[in-house]
Amino acid sequence: MTSETAIAPESGGKERKVRLNMHDDRLHFLIITIGPVLATLVIASLILLAMGVSPLDYYGYIFQRGVMSPSGVQATLTRMGPLLLIAASLIVCFRAGIWNLGGDAQFILGAVFVAAAGPELVDALPAWLMLLLCLAIGAAAGAVWSLVPAFLRAYQGINEIITTMMMTFLGGSLANVLVKLVFLDPETTVPQTRTLAVPDRLPRLFDTTVSSGVLLGLAAVLIVHFTMNRTAFGLRLRIVGANAKAAVHAGLPVATLTVIVFSISAGLAGLAGAVSVLGQNGNVRADWNPAYTLTIVPLVFLARFNGFATIAFVFLFSVLSIGSESAARRLGVPNYFTLVTMATLLILMAVAEMIDQRRSKGKAV
Repeated sequence: MTSETAIAPESGGKERKVRLNMHDDRLHFLIITIGPVLATLVIASLILLAMGVSPLDYYGYIFQRGVMSPSGVQATLTRMGPLLLIAASLIVCFRAGIWNLGGDAQFILGAVFVAAAGPELVDALPAWLMLLLCLAIGAAAGAVWSLVPAFLRAYQGINEIITTMMMTFLGGSLANVLVKLVFLDPETTVPQTRTLAVPDRLPRLFDTTVSSGVLLGLAAVLIVHFTMNRTAFGLRLRIVGANAKAAVHAGLPVATLTVIVFSISAGLAGLAGAVSVLGQNGNVRADWNPAYTLTIVPLVFLARFNGFATIAFVFLFSVLSIGSESAARRLGVPNYFTLVTMATLLILMAVAEMIDQRRSKGKAV
């Protein structure tokens, strides 16, 4: 027997073992990802039954409105634009080990400044330049609002969860002040900014009502996914997120990278606010806060920070949110039932993560 034939069975066995491990990893990913979703649907169905509502009717209306209806599909895709940008914002910071939970304020402030600037710039600049400038204003507003938590975390080691949540409260209050006093439209009785005319907003896709903001959202998620997984910059951020002390010993500028991550993450959140105004609303009303960030957090974790999985989950959530509005009107289900569903999903995700960690520790032992 030659050395080649002696080695061949051993190498073939290693290849089979690698394939089996990859298969197990994929199966494990599906279980811990899809499992909480299925369990959430079961619990939500039981709650609906307790309310005297048929789960089949409820989810049937959601599917009909969000997937089968042309207008529903267009509304779903349009809503995905800002949601995907927020998801990209969260992926960046979470992969770097930073909890930027101030996305709601960054989103709102980006929306307010864009809503104020758009009507002023529309007559002074070409349409494409006005839109680009407005998108830049939204991103800049979000990034600037993150500087205080960024510097406190980078140079003082202060927990960013506390500071970003405090900045969320301040940002929401500042946005209301701006809408009611500084950027108020005097021609309306409801406190709001001036309304950007529909023809001056982001262009629609293929003669539909779908805003091109969805393309910006898709591009942002894919660029973030590629950057975090395929570039040296993304590797540095992942090292910082895995072990900041080890990153310091490795010579990485942790403080600088922290500020950069905050700026990118908050900039994407502010850009989401800009897309919401330019692609959907056209203005901002006082006390407006869709609270998208805390809603998208469980979806990003459910996707395990994978960009492609995140797009799929955001699409499903958009279908659920658009369809549930129709189902709520027809069946008398409260509008906040979707939030109850998301809260249940978040709890079950935490339980699944705890079980998975215990399983991993048991294998290690």
